[in-house]
Amino acid sequence: MKTIAWNKRYELGVDFIDKEHKQLFATLNKLLTLSENEDKREWVCKEGIKFLKNHTIEHFQHEEAYMKSIGYSELEIHKRLHDDFQNNTLLALEDELEETNYSEESMRHFLGVSIGWLIAHTQTEDLAIAGKKMSKWKNLPHEEEIDALEQTINQLISDVFQLKSKAISRQYSGENIGKVICCRFVYKGKQKEKWEIVISYEEVLLLKVISDLMSTQYLKVDDMVINITRYLSRQLLEKIRECFPDMQMFELESESLLTQEQLVNSFERVHPDCSLLFDTGAGYFAFTVTTSDSMQGKIVSPLNAQNAMGQIRKYLDGEMRKKQILVVDDSDFMRSNMIRLLGEDYDMLESNSSIAAIKSITVNRPDLILLDYEMPVCDGRQTLEMIRSDKDIADIPVVFLTGRGDAESVKKVMALKPRGYLLKTMPEADIKKFIDGILAKKDSAK
Repeated sequence: MKTIAWNKRYELGVDFIDKEHKQLFATLNKLLTLSENEDKREWVCKEGIKFLKNHTIEHFQHEEAYMKSIGYSELEIHKRLHDDFQNNTLLALEDELEETNYSEESMRHFLGVSIGWLIAHTQTEDLAIAGKKMSKWKNLPHEEEIDALEQTINQLISDVFQLKSKAISRQYSGENIGKVICCRFVYKGKQKEKWEIVISYEEVLLLKVISDLMSTQYLKVDDMVINITRYLSRQLLEKIRECFPDMQMFELESESLLTQEQLVNSFERVHPDCSLLFDTGAGYFAFTVTTSDSMQGKIVSPLNAQNAMGQIRKYLDGEMRKKQILVVDDSDFMRSNMIRLLGEDYDMLESNSSIAAIKSITVNRPDLILLDYEMPVCDGRQTLEMIRSDKDIADIPVVFLTGRGDAESVKKVMALKPRGYLLKTMPEADIKKFIDGILAKKDSAK
């Protein structure tokens, strides 16, 4: 899982630029390998980062000289992006490495951002140098502007992710499309107005894209994946800014990660000006634009050089979202009762059959399953057996709901080794206390 391999897709056809890009890939690949050796990490990383920084500066100078020689019209945009990475991003990452004594976590942060930048640099910025031009859109009516934005995003998904996508909704409002990673960016306009953009990736899409880009196999979203995604997203937005000069997104003011719940809440507070949902064939991708700050102070601290590692850790550990509970019961009354009792503190999902439950568990991977023991067709015993037979969901705690409290019935239930059982006739306060305790123990175990 520790390689970033150069391949044909990154070639621009400009020999010296391709050669310098190959060298950057090779340097990052070496740092990925050597950073795992704790004894040599600090010295090796200091030398490797110094080389990477010097080579990057030299590469930018060569690239800008080439652009000038061919009369490239977007030289100033390219130079701004180069200067930002060189003078802001790299320096902030270097400071973090020194302050943390070149810890493994800070190295992963450095490498994730650097890899995200390098891939985006070759797949968005530099494609234009090789003659890959994208349309520019000005003074369009709103509906035509959305048509143009849809076309531009489809093109970027094709160029960067090597996937063919199509827009399936222009009114996406946070509906459940599976587990998502949401990157939120707030730009300041020239007149100090706000532009808020949220890019949402279904996790399965993100894992495929990063695995393909890095010629490796990522099985779960980790800090490296998040950091690569953050910088890829920023570069996608830079390309969209080039294509839509009228958007007047002057300066990136803040960046943060949103949970699904926060995304849905943002739609309730502020209706987006544009919200597109794409099917890529490998998972869903959503792009939302709001010309105001939808979170209005209700969001956790924005990501910056000082807090990025901690915030990403919290995001991955689920500390920024409510715990999710799935209630599986064929009784509408029982499901609605549980949702009423637990809905204030937990994100509640519901299924009325075992088949619907398995689908929901696979997509959402809830933190706890409340499972009716006595359902028709496929009962709680069979449902639990299906859950335990799938290694990806087998470790999710399951608590049986049962209407029978006699010793023989309890013995049958507990023989299946659930995390516990609840009598449906128990006082609501006891049910709530039991569930709170189960989820608190899960946190302690982590």
